[in-house]
Amino acid sequence: MTKKEKVEFVINALEELYPEVPIPLEHYSPFTLLVAVVLSAQCTDKRVNEITPLLFAKADTPEAMARLTVEEIAQIIRPCGLTPMKSKGIHGLSHIILNEYNGQVPASFEALEAMPSVGHKTASVVMSQAFGFPAFPVDTHIHRLMYRWGLSNGSSVQRTEKDAKRLFPEQLWNKLHLQIIFYGREYSPARGLRLERDFITTAVAPAKVLKELKVKS
Repeated sequence: MTKKEKVEFVINALEELYPEVPIPLEHYSPFTLLVAVVLSAQCTDKRVNEITPLLFAKADTPEAMARLTVEEIAQIIRPCGLTPMKSKGIHGLSHIILNEYNGQVPASFEALEAMPSVGHKTASVVMSQAFGFPAFPVDTHIHRLMYRWGLSNGSSVQRTEKDAKRLFPEQLWNKLHLQIIFYGREYSPARGLRLERDFITTAVAPAKVLKELKVKS
């Protein structure tokens, strides 16, 4: 199977499995999405979705969040882990949005990535899901599956993102990255893989990768 055929197979299979893909992190504004994505670092979406209603009940705008202390934010978000970094980051980015962007989350990669606790992946999620800008945020599921499917060499998330953007049509990026995440969670996890269920990988993976996976599964 050529790389072009693999890409077409993946797109068609994922569209059949997941014609509709909700954004896993519950939110109702660009700001609440930004905060939720910051909280999701090394934390499950399920846990984040349990914590954000408690946080947003106290503060769901930059103005309200800036009025909280770092410690008040930390007390609420502690179950999400990395508490000192995330609480300071959320407090700091709220002040930046309030003071430099009139309380509105900027629709700019450069502006977002300059904020505390906001890296390229976080900015990509916000740009794609809040503002509809074509982006391909790469999380651990996408990084893993792009390697398993022989579409990237697994050397870095930066390489994976470049390969994904080169191989997949731009108009599909915002939906496709979510479809891949859903597939990775359901059919092709990092641990506990049942290769007989992972029909995309068994169809498109290079022989070397399949051999590695058969040993693990």
